[in-house]
Amino acid sequence: MREAAIVGAGMTPFGRHPEKGIKDLVRGAVELALEDAGVEPGILEAAYVGSAAPGLMTGQEQIKAQVTLSAMGIDSIPMYNVENACASSSSALNLAWTAVSAGIFDCVLAVGFEKLYDENRLKSYMALGTAMDIEMGQKYMEDFQEKLGLTDKVFSDEAGAKKSVFMDMYAFYTRRYMEQYGLTQEHFAKIAVKSHKNGALNPNAHYRKEVTLDQVLNSGDVSFPLTRMMCSPVSDGSAAVIVCSKEKAAQIAKKPVWIEASVLGSGKLGYDMDDTLTRRVGLKAFKAAGITPQDVDVIEIHDATSPSEIIALIELGVCPPHEAPKWIDEGYMELDGKMPVNTSGGLASKGHPIGATGLAQVYEVVNQLRGTAGERQAQNNPKIGMTQNGGGILGIDGAAMAFHILKS
Repeated sequence: MREAAIVGAGMTPFGRHPEKGIKDLVRGAVELALEDAGVEPGILEAAYVGSAAPGLMTGQEQIKAQVTLSAMGIDSIPMYNVENACASSSSALNLAWTAVSAGIFDCVLAVGFEKLYDENRLKSYMALGTAMDIEMGQKYMEDFQEKLGLTDKVFSDEAGAKKSVFMDMYAFYTRRYMEQYGLTQEHFAKIAVKSHKNGALNPNAHYRKEVTLDQVLNSGDVSFPLTRMMCSPVSDGSAAVIVCSKEKAAQIAKKPVWIEASVLGSGKLGYDMDDTLTRRVGLKAFKAAGITPQDVDVIEIHDATSPSEIIALIELGVCPPHEAPKWIDEGYMELDGKMPVNTSGGLASKGHPIGATGLAQVYEVVNQLRGTAGERQAQNNPKIGMTQNGGGILGIDGAAMAFHILKS
């Protein structure tokens, strides 16, 4: 396998953009990535385009890559449409990296986009709800509840109608971690405060305002212990990167950021809550990069809810489980902490246009490793960065998970 590098990265501001279509979103991110690399579109030999729900939200079910890219003059090259729930664009990057590393192409584009916001919130929630087994998901959860002897339903009656079904699922897992490791609702609120503080420094974030602990705790109950400010907003947006071989990267002036590992995995049906997709795929990512969890300097976690940040760090072996409260209370995950996490503001503040999220995480880590993140630059001089991007539910497991480990 050849070495592969990211030589250009770009993203649009995340948020509610009713005036923009999917072509506008893709154009914005791709043009910024090309500009960042200092190259013309003609250098691209293939394109991998990730999105999750444009068919449901906009009606454009098929040929999304061809429709969006041809509108900006990129055509004729092989184009691959990638759907993998919230892990769609990181899955697109995995395919792009595979093609370059295998010697199939020398320079390719990976892009992710989503137009998820709609005035009719039910439409957005229904689109999000398709990231689970529509036929058997509820039955499997009922069997799981019976097997564990649970008296309370995992999914509330409001799930899928007034909130995403995922919020109930995240809350269920979170309550288990609270029991095991002494974490409290206030700990998760502190994570949300940190995320919004970072997001306030990010010009591309959906929410750009700092919040207080009391504001988070009193922002409205979603599913205990989750409050509204602990949950990612429904957003529109796009992100893109250009991936080149070592030889091609040497011809480009921009300093490359090397892809040390790109690992994708899928969930499995079972009832063991400790055998998670994050644990399984994360282990493979560290092995592929030849590093340990302690070697990572900066990390972007898929925090669709704020508790997910600390839960993922525990499952990855980055944070010792019983030290989790200390990590939060003593600011270990802050910009000036020992392990800066979600310097972008994370999904909770930056936003979550699901098909774009994975590459937006990569965009952030690329800037952190280059030292070009501005006010939100991590203070530990990061050399190795990591992204964790998950999507969907399969039984009680995640459905898709992608990890990328990058090195300056």
